[in-house]
Amino acid sequence: MKRAMVLKSGLSGLTAFVAALFVFSTSAMAQVENPSQITVQGTALITKDSTTDSGSVSRQSSKSGGFLIGYSYQFNSWAGAEGNYGYTRNTQNYLGSIGQSSIQANMHELTGSFVAHIPVHVASIRPYALAGAGALIFDPTDKFAVDGVGRQTKATFVYGGGINFDLTRNFGVRAEYRGLVYKVPDFTLNNLNLDKVTHLAQPSVGFFFRF
Repeated sequence: MKRAMVLKSGLSGLTAFVAALFVFSTSAMAQVENPSQITVQGTALITKDSTTDSGSVSRQSSKSGGFLIGYSYQFNSWAGAEGNYGYTRNTQNYLGSIGQSSIQANMHELTGSFVAHIPVHVASIRPYALAGAGALIFDPTDKFAVDGVGRQTKATFVYGGGINFDLTRNFGVRAEYRGLVYKVPDFTLNNLNLDKVTHLAQPSVGFFFRF
């Protein structure tokens, strides 16, 4: 009997929470005229070099360019969420007692972030900050023949910020910086495992469409 009462109380509380969330979301949607936004950006990607603690193996990643496509939704004047897909192709160069290995790979970036919109009293300028998580998929090409290499996915933390410049009611320019923190890929080869975390800087500029 007591368990049933607790369960009933819990369900009532959950129902009340969902109802409150629905009311909040509905009112929040009404506060933003064009809550949805699609972005297309060109990116530069610069990865920090990495070396094992013993110095036996080091890794350098070639600088590259790519693109980033995203969709964001603004819940109210300050909070929103965003999902992004990015692509680039670069070469990972490993050097150590094992000799030198170069692996060219297509890198796919999948991230989701919370977006904090920063209020400013300047027309047509909308700054923001973001933080989230996702995955980086390293898919080797056949340019360099390295035995045993395989496709690998690494979890990543993403942070950053930028500014949306409104040119019209629905269209504008975005300038952004994103930083990604993740573990250095080894392409499933033990002798390339640095067991190190690295940082990828990703500045970008592009366009957005609001609706």
